[in-house]
Parts: sequence; structure tokens; C-alpha cells
Amino acid sequence: MSDAAATALPATRLVWDLPLRVTHWALALAVAGCFATHYAGIEWFTWHRRCGFVVLVLAVFRVVWGIVGTRHARFASFVRGPRAVLDYLRGAAARPAGHNPLGALGVLALLALMLLQAGSGLFANDEIMNAGPFYGWIAPQLSNRITSLHRYSSDVLLVLVGLHVAAIAWYALARRERLVPPMFTGRKPAADVPAGEAITHSRTLLAVAIVAALACALVLAVRAAPDATIALY
Repeated sequence: MSDAAATALPATRLVWDLPLRVTHWALALAVAGCFATHYAGIEWFTWHRRCGFVVLVLAVFRVVWGIVGTRHARFASFVRGPRAVLDYLRGAAARPAGHNPLGALGVLALLALMLLQAGSGLFANDEIMNAGPFYGWIAPQLSNRITSLHRYSSDVLLVLVGLHVAAIAWYALARRERLVPPMFTGRKPAADVPAGEAITHSRTLLAVAIVAALACALVLAVRAAPDATIALY
């Protein structure tokens, strides 16, 4: 290859589409908002619920995007079985352009916990004066059990978030692999992304349409839910 051809090669290639990147950081902010408003007290419950709505819509969108999104956003492109995970841990597998097999497990676990948290929050209550929008659709006793699940799973989610941050730090320090910048730019070094695995577009309009449909469905469901009053006695 001539020097002119070598310098013409792109320094980076696009891997993460724009909707995926926006969803990633918006979920991080919304989850942080849920924890902050929870610990801030009951006067912040309205904002706690709003943050929960954002988590629910975006987490469901991420699941849908894992089916219809761009190449490296799709679950089929990075979710692998135990053998692939072991090969990766042994260093016997090539570095993938997208999520590695071990990171894929983290993605699935975080999505599952966020869906559980946001979904259970729709039916939960604070046993004082506030409740989720779907509280009126179920018996108070069932809501109390769901509230316990909501509370305990939040601790698990907090642990997973901590492990996620720790893993990012370990990759940066031990393997000199920076995972954060590509989640802003969407691009990775060309040496790590074969030309045939780069994406050329983000399908942003499709993503906006999906998010809008999910948000509208949630708004309609909340408006259709019966008014609920927590029985203190």
C-alpha cells in the first residue's frame, strides 16, 4: 500500500449510532435522577416519578433498538453463549468492534434491572401519601409487595452501576482501552473496526418515531389509570 493510500484511510470508523449514544447518557442521567430524588425526600416524588418514566421509555426503546437498530446495537450482534465469554476471558477471541461477550452480559443485566425498577415503580407506593400511576389497578397488599421488590432491586441496580463504572475504569487503566469517548463520538480507531463492520448511518428518524410512540403509549396508559388514594388505616 502506498503512503498516499495509507494516509487516506480514516483514523476512526463509526460503530455506535446516535440514538444508542443519546439513550445511553439519557438513561445514566435519568437513573441518577431517580436515586437523587428518592433520597431527597417525599417532596421530590413528582420528579422521582418523571425520572422513572424516562427510564421506562428509554429502556423499552433500547430493547426494541436491540432488534431493529443498527448493526452493533442489535442483540444478535453481541449476545453470545458461555463458550464465547470464556474465550474472551482467556484472551482467545479477537476484540469485537462492538460490545464484547462479557460486556454484553452487563448490558442485559442493566437493562433487565432498569425495566424491573421502572415497571415496578408504576405500581409501588411509599406507604405514606404517594403512589405510582397504576396503583389503583391492583390491591394495596399487592402494591406493598411490589414496593418491596422495587426497593430491593434498586440496591441491586446500584451495585450493577458500580460494577459498570469499575469495569470502564479497569479497561482504561489495565488494558489502555478507552470506552467512554466512543460513547460520545460513536467512533473507534479504524485498526479496531474492520471496514465491513463500520456503520454508515444512525437511523435517527426511526429511533425518534419509536421513542415518540412509546412515550405516547405511556401517557395514554397513565391517563387511563384510575385515581388512587393510599389507605393509611
